[in-house]
Amino acid sequence: MSTMLIIIIVAVVIGFFLVSLYNKLVAYKNNRENAFADIDVQLKQRHDLIPQLVSSVKGYMDHEAGVLTRVTEARSKAINATSIDGKIAAEQELGAALQGLQIQVEAYPDLKASSNFLQLQNEISDVENKLAAARRYFNSATREFNVAVQSFPSNLIAGMFGFHTEKMFDVGEVERERLDKAPDIKF
Repeated sequence: MSTMLIIIIVAVVIGFFLVSLYNKLVAYKNNRENAFADIDVQLKQRHDLIPQLVSSVKGYMDHEAGVLTRVTEARSKAINATSIDGKIAAEQELGAALQGLQIQVEAYPDLKASSNFLQLQNEISDVENKLAAARRYFNSATREFNVAVQSFPSNLIAGMFGFHTEKMFDVGEVERERLDKAPDIKF
């Protein structure tokens, strides 16, 4: 009888341990999804500001329609993306398109002096700063989740229940290439 009791106690302890690991993985996954929800709020604000920015720039940049089209198309892809990974890829493309627009704007001093444009630029800059903070938190939550999925013994539970490592929200390939190049300094 005492051996049976010991076996039951060991089984219960192992069961509690496994349930605890599973619950930890679920908590990390939900924390990651919550962190992305914070990013979604900032992305919505960014998406709402972009049409205003594009329309204020249109009058100045008639012959730069390709840049404006790229921004508009990238915004549309970003709005229509459904998965977290899809949104990350679409937002990287939108960020690159906005960067291209900012570069083009430099050639238009009248546009840079326009009060409407300056206000929109400040609002977008504010949203981008908030978005950067939300991305840092998301990446931190993703890192915690990935560590839990990859480390022993929780990796055993992760494998059994279909948890897998998730993608970070990085700057993207286009932006990474730009950041890796030395800046052009002109006088």
